[in-house]
Amino acid sequence: QVQLVESGGGLVQAGGSLRLSCAASGGTFSSIGMGWFRQAPGKEREFVATISSRAFSTYYGDFVKGRFTISRDNAKNTVYLQMYGLKPEDTATYYCAARRGPSASSNQREYNYWGQGTQVTVSS
Repeated sequence: QVQLVESGGGLVQAGGSLRLSCAASGGTFSSIGMGWFRQAPGKEREFVATISSRAFSTYYGDFVKGRFTISRDNAKNTVYLQMYGLKPEDTATYYCAARRGPSASSNQREYNYWGQGTQVTVSS
């Protein structure tokens, strides 16, 4: 069983930046793929970014367009999402997720464990 705890959300002005963190426990972090997803009010949850277990592969949602970077520190059992150039439409609850298996994946159905989420609000 893997437990995930996100942090780093908050209120930021448009054009600003935030770094989200997700601390994992209860599993072998270095052997699992990780992802970030987000859900805005009234919308479906969508894929943001994913990283493979050893960080050899990363993929991003189309809307990211180079503004976000996913990374991980396996020594600290933590995955990060660095966000730059934030826009009001990035406002959402951001969720960290872990899957059984080392590969990166944009398919949220392939994720087995989810954090509680951290709120990101971008003001215009």
